[in-house]
Amino acid sequence: MKLTHSQAVALMVAVALMWSIAGVVTRHLESARSFEVTFWRSFFTLLSLLVLLPMFQGREVFARIRHSGRYLWISGICWSVMFTAFMLALTMTSVANVLVTLALGPLLTALVARIFIGHRIPPRTWTAIGVAGAGIAWMYGRQLSMGGVGQFAGTLVALLVPMAAAVNWTVVQRSQAHGESIDLVPAVLVGAAISSLMTLPLAFPFAATGRDLGLLALLGLVQLAIPCVLAVICARVLKAPEMSLLALLEIIFGILLAWVGAGEVPAASVLTGGLLVIGALVANELMGWRYRA
Repeated sequence: MKLTHSQAVALMVAVALMWSIAGVVTRHLESARSFEVTFWRSFFTLLSLLVLLPMFQGREVFARIRHSGRYLWISGICWSVMFTAFMLALTMTSVANVLVTLALGPLLTALVARIFIGHRIPPRTWTAIGVAGAGIAWMYGRQLSMGGVGQFAGTLVALLVPMAAAVNWTVVQRSQAHGESIDLVPAVLVGAAISSLMTLPLAFPFAATGRDLGLLALLGLVQLAIPCVLAVICARVLKAPEMSLLALLEIIFGILLAWVGAGEVPAASVLTGGLLVIGALVANELMGWRYRA
């Protein structure tokens, strides 16, 4: 599939919209909770990718997975942590808390890459890290001061997602430096399989209704499997800063959908912290883009 730049931008906006539906859909579940939610979403993602991958990459993709090196499996483990922590966090705290915390991913990636593979961090990114850190600290501090221990715990679980993402992207960069390029969509399949196996024993006894299973199947296919495939296609056309900025739309879409579709009004502290985090990310990417141009 070959796209023009405008088509890739439009498709990436659609991808961000698909990613953003997790929160509002989760709020309409009837009986499924905690690890069961995580299990079914990962399981349906696995089933969806088992169908989609051969359509896009041919049946030989499964042979490539079996014979791939350690980097793909490490990436798969990172994806499994991201899938599991994301859905658990959504059952513990507000959608806005989770999405704002996820926005730390690019900045944490810069830090992890600096520590483990020696990537230089420019001053603008250090500034962005400081501002975003202040925003998250404000959000966390307000939650604790208002006695929201459960909300705070959920936000800490959500923090595992950008941390795992940072390790994942660093592994991808290191593998490329060693001449072993990771295909991220098969790595997502591996992650979904690991997440399903990890959470299955914790999901019993199953309580999901038929409606719950339908909603979680929707998440597995439309919120994760399809947009992951489409994002890889977009990445062939769009530059990294463009991808990062367009991916931030997930936060805006997600908070608005939860607000309108589930009546979940974000707290003032989350909005303030979120503005600092998103503002820092946007400024960092735009300055970097201008510098490279």
